[in-house]
Amino acid sequence: MSIYVDIKKSLGRFSLDVQVEAENEILGLLGASGCGKSMTLKCIAGIVKPDYGKIVVNDRVLFDSEKKINLTPQERKTGYLFQNYALFPHMTVEENIAVGIRRPKSEQEKIVKEKIATFYLDGLEKRYPGQISGGQQQRVALARIFASEPDIIMLDEPFSALDNHLKWQMELETMKVLENYKGTILFVSHSRDEVYRLCDRTAVISDGKLEVVCDKKEMFNSPKTLAASRLTGCKNHSRAEKIGDYKLRAIDWNCTLTSSIQVPDDIKHVGIRAHYLEVCSNPDETNQLNCEIERVIEDTFSMIIIVRNQSQTGIGSEIVWQVEKNQWQDLNSRQQNLLLRIPENKLLFLN
Repeated sequence: MSIYVDIKKSLGRFSLDVQVEAENEILGLLGASGCGKSMTLKCIAGIVKPDYGKIVVNDRVLFDSEKKINLTPQERKTGYLFQNYALFPHMTVEENIAVGIRRPKSEQEKIVKEKIATFYLDGLEKRYPGQISGGQQQRVALARIFASEPDIIMLDEPFSALDNHLKWQMELETMKVLENYKGTILFVSHSRDEVYRLCDRTAVISDGKLEVVCDKKEMFNSPKTLAASRLTGCKNHSRAEKIGDYKLRAIDWNCTLTSSIQVPDDIKHVGIRAHYLEVCSNPDETNQLNCEIERVIEDTFSMIIIVRNQSQTGIGSEIVWQVEKNQWQDLNSRQQNLLLRIPENKLLFLN
């Protein structure tokens, strides 16, 4: 099962411009709040009408602005899990699950029983949404989607309303369910960890534009844009300019850096992940920064050290170094300065 999306939509000052294809996979749509992730799903589901473009699922055209095709949400056969689950409050659990089933009544009952068992809802059949927990409501919403046998499934931040423990339990249960679905799933999230654990490929959306689509490991190991790098957890970025085949100027850090690979001509920013910074063993190492410690933050399992390159003039970007607690304890934790280096093979070149 496949999906092809090429749409544009303007809402005031916000413009959505998305082109993406997926087939028999879980594609993660990763982006900050308000970037257009949910709007993309709503356009596919038929809740919002794009201004221009085309949406095709399994060779069936759902929307085509040129041919004046715009199927209703009921005709599209899309399974859409809303952030608030959108259960009918006046219907019981089993009635909610049965809503989207287009089968004879005898078959409906069988399907509902199967989904009740699959999603661990035994004993809740006669209860109403207001009488069950948030996690149980989510399972009902997922059961309703799968019972309707959709051509494509779209999950819109399905764990955002849950506490940490329940979120983890629901993620594990959702993994099991999704493994048995043979079609295409679009998974919207602003959590890099959820996307990495659950998805096959990742698409980054920033300010309404789809920037990058690639394998999730490639995305996290070598992001290509500033937005992608930030969303994958990199905390350190500087504006950059190429000054040689293997050298660049990190403008915000006020330093020259050497790279182990050639610096691309179109570089705009450089990044370094917080845990890749190293303590210098001697004062003459490559890519050395003489840093002033501005703040030390104790995290759950590590220390976060906020530093600033002493050669910076004026206000510049802070640099974050994340280190294991025992390593920080081995250093002189009272010192005000640190000699850190940026490894030549760990630089991220970003557009």
